[in-house]
Amino acid sequence: FPLQLFGFHYKSRTHSTYGNIDVLKAACRQEVWINPIDAQKRGIANGDMVRVFNHRGEVRLPAKVTPRILPGVSAMGQGAWHEANMSGDKIDHGGCVNTLTTLRPSPLAKGNPQHTNLVEIEKI
Repeated sequence: FPLQLFGFHYKSRTHSTYGNIDVLKAACRQEVWINPIDAQKRGIANGDMVRVFNHRGEVRLPAKVTPRILPGVSAMGQGAWHEANMSGDKIDHGGCVNTLTTLRPSPLAKGNPQHTNLVEIEKI
């Protein structure tokens, strides 16, 4: 998987708190940030629906094409609620970065290592 993915503190949530407030979800939609160079290679334009995936899972959400992130790196706001049909395809449509994160805790903090994920992003 060629892209690093990390989670960042998002402006509309405190971790997952306020993640269920419709007006905040509408004002600050969950997106995956991707550099224009990486987006162009994949035929992705700003706002396109994409699948972000690795061997752990798959998330579907809009792309935010921005030069504010380095080539080879992607990012999603942390704290989005997991929304998947767990008896079906298990694809997360809520944009939860944990879907793509290992269950093994980080060595130092003993928490979720959501800054060291490798993924691929494809236009749907």
